[in-house]
Amino acid sequence: MTTSGVIQELTATGLEESPKAEQAERRRKQRGGRRPSFTMFLVIVPFLVLIFLFSYFPLYGWIYSLYDYKPALGLQGSEFVGLQWFQLLVGSPTQVAQIGQVLLNTLAISFLGIATSVLPLAFAIFLNEVKAPWFRGAVQTLTTLPNFISWVLVYMIAFSLFSSTGLVNGVLSDMGLITVPVKFLDSDENVWITMTLWSVWKGLGWGAIIYLAAISGIDRELYEAAEIDGAGRFQRMWYITVPQLMPTYIVLLLLSVANLLNNGMEQYYVFQNAFNKEHIQVLDLYVYNIGMTGNNLSMATAIGMLKSLISVALLFTVNGIAKRVRGQSIV
Repeated sequence: MTTSGVIQELTATGLEESPKAEQAERRRKQRGGRRPSFTMFLVIVPFLVLIFLFSYFPLYGWIYSLYDYKPALGLQGSEFVGLQWFQLLVGSPTQVAQIGQVLLNTLAISFLGIATSVLPLAFAIFLNEVKAPWFRGAVQTLTTLPNFISWVLVYMIAFSLFSSTGLVNGVLSDMGLITVPVKFLDSDENVWITMTLWSVWKGLGWGAIIYLAAISGIDRELYEAAEIDGAGRFQRMWYITVPQLMPTYIVLLLLSVANLLNNGMEQYYVFQNAFNKEHIQVLDLYVYNIGMTGNNLSMATAIGMLKSLISVALLFTVNGIAKRVRGQSIV
């Protein structure tokens, strides 16, 4: 056989064996990829169990909304009333008016929270421009610490500062600016604004962390190119940093909209009193007051159940809007 013939035969053999070798290599990679995937699944199994135990298993408690539940009798000894509590929510004018006020409080405070959600974004941008690392770290630490303080301690701070005998009233009285103590905490005026300000103070530094992380991922060449073109610091912030952070901000904003009815309870529970109860009582606090203070667990369960269903509906609505506008869903 000639040399050219040998070369042609080897080439043909290689062409025939090449697809087989590629298939064998692909199967080997698939077998090798299954093991790490299964290992990673085992890693997340404990977290899935925790999510099930604390997020889905408690949904069994919704069955209490169908009974006139008496703790002393237990569920088996309580009377089955069907949808009575749901009918009572819309059948009593007094109940409807009360729930309407609670929803107004909830939505007002939620929208104020959404309006102030730009503050952590702005704070992160300006904090990132601080050149001294020690000063930037100190500011970030001091503004993040309030997030780890419980609302009970926050109220203690507020009481020490703003009560009738607190520091602020004492200073104003000593300066001769007031003769009667100002009721900062014992007043129904501007409750929504004061609650929003306390929330901003407590969560400003913590909310800025995610934006600082996003800023660290921005390509530094963009800033270098803008600086070469003569852009100043504020121009670089406005035309580079802000647009790069907008996707993150939009996602967080949409999630905030989906959680309009979820204000939490702790803050409003510790700040509530007989003077501001009408305008400070949000939906979560209202459910707690009915269930624990009013000893009507079945009614509280029914209201909480409706709140959860509405929140899920809001989440899927916002997800659909995000998919239509941005081309990407958040869920």
